[in-house]
Amino acid sequence: MPVVDIPGSKSVTARALFLAAAADGVTTLRRPLRSDDTEGFAEGLTRLGYRVGRTPDAWQIDGRPQGPAVAEADVYCRDGATTARFLPTLAAAGHGSFRFDASPQMRRRPLLPLTRALRDLGVDLRHEEAEGHHPLRIEASGVEGGEVVLDAGQSSQYLTALLLLGPLTRKGLRIRVTDLVSAPYVEITIAMMRAFGVEVRREGTVYVVPPGGYTATTYDIEPDASTASYFFAAAAVTGGEVTVPGLGTGALQGDLAFVDVLRRMGAEVTTDAHGTRVRGTGELRGLTVNMRDISDTMPTLAALAPFASGPVRIEDVGNTRVKECDRLEACAENLRRLGVEVVTGDDWIEIRPETPVGAEIKSYGDHRIVMSFAVTGLRVPGISFDDPGCVRKTFPGFHEAFGALRGQLPA
Repeated sequence: MPVVDIPGSKSVTARALFLAAAADGVTTLRRPLRSDDTEGFAEGLTRLGYRVGRTPDAWQIDGRPQGPAVAEADVYCRDGATTARFLPTLAAAGHGSFRFDASPQMRRRPLLPLTRALRDLGVDLRHEEAEGHHPLRIEASGVEGGEVVLDAGQSSQYLTALLLLGPLTRKGLRIRVTDLVSAPYVEITIAMMRAFGVEVRREGTVYVVPPGGYTATTYDIEPDASTASYFFAAAAVTGGEVTVPGLGTGALQGDLAFVDVLRRMGAEVTTDAHGTRVRGTGELRGLTVNMRDISDTMPTLAALAPFASGPVRIEDVGNTRVKECDRLEACAENLRRLGVEVVTGDDWIEIRPETPVGAEIKSYGDHRIVMSFAVTGLRVPGISFDDPGCVRKTFPGFHEAFGALRGQLPA
């Protein structure tokens, strides 16, 4: 029975890096994800004057509750959305002049709901080119705090950034949320803030964050549930079996709920305190599923959908259009390249059962498109990728790990 060791969670690693930098004392992060995104985040912290020590299995960060150690910095956020959204928020709590820029891909992604909220809190923030996009400059003088209104309907990262900021403000924050997508990611943030000594209170649609700061700790990074989805899907689509240790009943990440989708389609799923096991039964039923809360796994489901016995309709995933690429259209285009019938709407995609044929997958530089269609490639010879290396964003060793698994699954 294949046991797959999944690298640490990107989402958890990014939050942990922010919390460690903001905490009073030295924090040790065990088993952090080492990928382009997280290395970019750590590099950004270094540019802001934080000490980040690294060994193969752990990172140590000297926290500075007062903010960056430098009075001026120019930070390049690469492709990382968490880097590009969290680090400006961290810098705003300090004092100095800080400029943030990002890759062309990240420059296209929206930022305005967050930067508007920061401005409402008194942060001197200016977008240098296009309003609501990188590059941006912050003249930081600390944040007083108070009440702010936020639309997190495009990305839960906007809310996470403000929640993380709350304890660094002088008065704390009351964040009134008008819309929210991917809510389980916010629960990750709140649980991790608790581990660093801060308790967030919720009053309906208002999140109340007290002032007072964070306490350094030793924190274990759990495996990445979004990455695990490709390996669980591999078991379901081949009739094989895969176990991922470290993603069990106590896991923080909502994307582990992807296995519930596989269960509805016919796979056998077992989750206990130690991990999760998925076994394919040779049956994949069609279904209609709302994936608003686990939208990062939408491409995984789309890629295995052609092998279902009936149509697979994925709903309420409009936010996937503003990820690394328009993932909804990228999935539709690539499935059509494989000869599969697909229909899309503003926030949904429906895939009809079909026997795919080999073709080159257009990745749009998006790691999740490549990793998802690697699942299709388990059943379809002749699938290739125009940019297989873009997986370095979250899992540089993906192709090797997936290739090793392939040899242990039914042909």
